Amino acid sequence: QVQLVESGGGLVQSGGSLRLSCTASGRIFTRNAMGWYRQAPGKQRELVAAIQSSGGTNYADSVKDRFTISRDSGKNTVYLQMTSLKPEDTAVYYCNFYDVGRARNYWGQGTQVTVSS
Repeated sequence: QVQLVESGGGLVQSGGSLRLSCTASGRIFTRNAMGWYRQAPGKQRELVAAIQSSGGTNYADSVKDRFTISRDSGKNTVYLQMTSLKPEDTAVYYCNFYDVGRARNYWGQGTQVTVSS
């Protein structure tokens, strides 16, 4: 089992910045990916950004050039630096840990990000 603890959400004005953090604990194997998904009211959960244990990253087109994902493997922590935030970025952001070897997904409890116009 893997447990995820998120922090860093909140309320920010349009154009502002926030940084989300997520720390994983438990049975963590080397081959994994960590990332962030978000879900706005009435919409499906969508991938925002993900980073592999190898360092490879991928981003949703809507956040490229505005958001940056990074990880500290020694601390089992992933970060999402969000800049130039827009009202449409408002959502609950969920941390995700994917155990590649066992094909298992784990989710954080979610953190609210609200961007006011």
